[in-house]
Amino acid sequence: MHQPMKSAGHNNLCDPFQDKMHEECGVFGVFGHPEAANLTYLGLYALQHRGQEGAGICSSDGKQMYIEKAMGLVADIFSEKRIKKLPGHIAIGHNRYSTAGSSILKNVQPIVANFALGSLALAHNGNLVNAGELRKLLEEEGAIFQSTSDSEVVVHLIAHAKGEGFHERVMQALKEVSGAFSLLILREKELIAARDPYGVRPLCLGQVDGAYVVASETCALDLISAKYIRDVEPGEIIIINEHGLTSHKALTSSRHAFCVFEFIYFSRPDSNIFGGLNVNGIRKEFGRQLARESRIDADLVIPVPDSGVPAALGFSEESGIPFDFGLIRNHYVGRTFIEPKQSIRHFGVKIKLNPVKKLIEGKRVVVIDDSIVRGTTSKKIVKMLRENGGAKEVHLRISSPPTIMPCFYGIDTPTRQELIASSHDVEEIRKYVTADTLAYLNIAGLLDIVPGSQNYCTACFDNNYPINFPGEHLEQLEFFFR
Repeated sequence: MHQPMKSAGHNNLCDPFQDKMHEECGVFGVFGHPEAANLTYLGLYALQHRGQEGAGICSSDGKQMYIEKAMGLVADIFSEKRIKKLPGHIAIGHNRYSTAGSSILKNVQPIVANFALGSLALAHNGNLVNAGELRKLLEEEGAIFQSTSDSEVVVHLIAHAKGEGFHERVMQALKEVSGAFSLLILREKELIAARDPYGVRPLCLGQVDGAYVVASETCALDLISAKYIRDVEPGEIIIINEHGLTSHKALTSSRHAFCVFEFIYFSRPDSNIFGGLNVNGIRKEFGRQLARESRIDADLVIPVPDSGVPAALGFSEESGIPFDFGLIRNHYVGRTFIEPKQSIRHFGVKIKLNPVKKLIEGKRVVVIDDSIVRGTTSKKIVKMLRENGGAKEVHLRISSPPTIMPCFYGIDTPTRQELIASSHDVEEIRKYVTADTLAYLNIAGLLDIVPGSQNYCTACFDNNYPINFPGEHLEQLEFFFR
């Protein structure tokens, strides 16, 4: 059965930031390069932040397709020996963070299937809000699903479509799905890229050595020295084959709905998304705006690394309060960790963060973070700064508005019940996290920073969902609105 979302993310101790919004997925594709699989490996490596549960690459030499995928991180999965098993000049790859479907190998993409018109492989970033309904209809027509991923629905829709040629079938299938998708389809002799008409997730087009490259973010193009050409437009389907590149504006919507959380947390700060806007620059402006909205007398501005760094720099520059790294992050924390039998105070957070006591002791500290989801990690950080770091005061500033609603478009968010801001006001949250003061970025301030703000989805902040979704999601919302 289709699973619209995971209710609580990871619960293991080794991931103390489990109350963060989690990345969706990352996709990368190459057409026309003799080292297509190797470039795809490098692209996935650059997109590792978008998903760490599993990864896969499918390649084609023009006659046959080859697939390698596994659970784990890109660098651990793809050895030189494994890359050699992926010959050809075309390839697509996928990093997975499961937002729909459980975290098991059969859900790792690309999904490969054979049907009447040949073979295809598909890699998908996003979430289809009507996947449950479509899956039920397809199963009634005899479709047999191999995974619990909503992405497999697209494969079956293509197979069941009535169009004459493959391209027509793809267009017909994508017109039936609703939700967010930036996806790549590989066939023996071509690469197809498509983006939903709302443009929820980023997707860009580039070139390197005469080959075309498609990626979730421009940072992946940078690593392989590919030149950014443009974004894949919302509703656009691009077909790349021996005849070159052709574009079809096949899907339409009443508006765009770019995910504003890509700027707040998901995308890498060195990426340019949604029309070439630099993520680092936008985050820094969020920090400046936050400083204007919530001035405070303090001695030091420190970020919660790494995503809080640009906003903290902006806050420091605007407020005139010195910036420094008062929290040091351990970047080598894996996904399994043996908890000591003897209790260690704040152990879960201290695995990943440690305060610089000589820097913050006796100081009035402003802590900048990008968001508060459940509030548990924020509470531990504030207490750790006081008890382990010796901070005199801790003022928490959040460079986004309160997250009050879950996302159904490809982000692993908790249920509304678990989002602390959905049922508590700012003062109640301040008391819970034990900060001296707490302030969020105002939603109006956020939208003032983002150019063309009417084109963004802010549903997690204002309950204004741009894409309608059916009963399986409505039931969850209605349960908490009773």
